[in-house]
Amino acid sequence: MTRAAVLGAGSWGTAFALVLADAGATVGLWARRRTLVETMTARRENPDYLPGVRLPAAVTATADVEAVLAGAHHVFLAVPAQELRSHLTRWAPLVPAGAVLVSLAKGVELHSGKRMSEVIAEAAGVPPERVAVVTGPNLAREVAERQPAASVVASVDADVATRLQQVCHSPAFRPYTNTDVVGCELAGAAKNVIALAVGVAAGRGFGDNTRASLITRGLAEVTRLGVALGANPHTFAGLAGLGDLVATCSSPLSRNRQLGEALGEGRTVAEARAGSRQVAEGVRTCAALLELAGRHRVEMPVAEHVTRVVRGELSPSHLIASLVSRGAKPERHGW
Repeated sequence: MTRAAVLGAGSWGTAFALVLADAGATVGLWARRRTLVETMTARRENPDYLPGVRLPAAVTATADVEAVLAGAHHVFLAVPAQELRSHLTRWAPLVPAGAVLVSLAKGVELHSGKRMSEVIAEAAGVPPERVAVVTGPNLAREVAERQPAASVVASVDADVATRLQQVCHSPAFRPYTNTDVVGCELAGAAKNVIALAVGVAAGRGFGDNTRASLITRGLAEVTRLGVALGANPHTFAGLAGLGDLVATCSSPLSRNRQLGEALGEGRTVAEARAGSRQVAEGVRTCAALLELAGRHRVEMPVAEHVTRVVRGELSPSHLIASLVSRGAKPERHGW
């Protein structure tokens, strides 16, 4: 039987532990807070992130990372993107030899511009062939409720992707394989930034025309960046690209869409984030994504405007007007 370790017991880490258990794996779920572990063990649910969703018997929660990693065939990393390197640097000596490390995070590392798979390879000292990512339109609450969902498992090694596909293929969760790790990761990171913009538009009272414009132009700009970095442009039309983008920009369950709405309604970033345990990755990824685009001379106006809003340089009330008022260009070049 496959033994899987999930490091990070937030909403997505917990939901994916359920997917793995439903697919037949034995799962160790690591949580930082011992109080949360005690509650999950006693109540068989994660009340902080997925209240009302029962944890299967195959999922064991613990705060002992060494115990979780012991004997694991696959290690799923579900900590926030900007914390991944520091965590994995400490955990690396405990990772079993030969285990595949899988990123569940969606972001670009600040300052380095590294994608999560690159961070994993560096921090754990493993070759790219032992690294994979899971991405796609996977809202945690819906996945945890076993609503039908499709996803993408990507690795530069097609055999690794195929094995991982089998590990997480459950009755309600259908993964597809892809070897375009660059495209899959960039799409997953950018969709959070675009969702912030869509949320701001919704908070300002704008409708579907504005949302559709932001989604399609946002998709165009991340595709440009992906192609500049060697990604397959077709990846951005699939589950990892358009699929994830539509779900994140449209769903009230999306934490980035929610935070964007709060900004559009007049709250500050600090006010919008206060009182929530959920991490809206787009808030920090926007600057990293824009820096990466600058290095490759790729224009990303949606990411640029979101970054200015997050930094307090542009009022949310002016974000859409500023984008629309940009000089006219052919449609293929974007806003």
